[in-house]
Amino acid sequence: MVQILKLTGNGIPQGWLTLEEAVLHYAAGEVAWELGQEIATLHGGHNAVTGLRSQITVNSIIGVTGFGKVNPFDVVPLLTNDKLFRRDKFHCAYCGGHFHAGELEREHIVPLSRGGRDGWMNVVSSCRPCNQRKGNRLPHEIHMPLLYAPYVPSLWEDMILRNRRILADQMEFLAANLPRGSRLMG
Repeated sequence: MVQILKLTGNGIPQGWLTLEEAVLHYAAGEVAWELGQEIATLHGGHNAVTGLRSQITVNSIIGVTGFGKVNPFDVVPLLTNDKLFRRDKFHCAYCGGHFHAGELEREHIVPLSRGGRDGWMNVVSSCRPCNQRKGNRLPHEIHMPLLYAPYVPSLWEDMILRNRRILADQMEFLAANLPRGSRLMG
């Protein structure tokens, strides 16, 4: 199912919309601008006075009015295993192996039992054998150095991590705003 990229009027990502949700913004007059390709044209009823049939054409990227100011650098994306594994490109942070999502686990660099937090900067993807081997120890205590550093995804990276079926024009827009060196584009 195609989703519409919803942005604030000044281009800050807000979320992914279904076609129906996007149509509501169009019908309410909340779409300030649009980019990308036309996704669909929906036809409504006929106007009793003019006889003209209503229609709404929905683009793949819309800027919507009525949202407060958002500082994209203050936004910390929700941490989920799916987004974590996608951030880490399905690679174990200890052995470097590439795995399916079902073979990976959320691994706390500093274990929760030792005061670690469940946040982006303290978690990496790990295969089960590496996660079990490390246990509740710190990486240096068991001589298991991290092969890559954890990081908090930017708002634009989070939009990519949330959607598995991003259209080319949506990806182009998001990629243009990714931080330099983002692992999502490599």
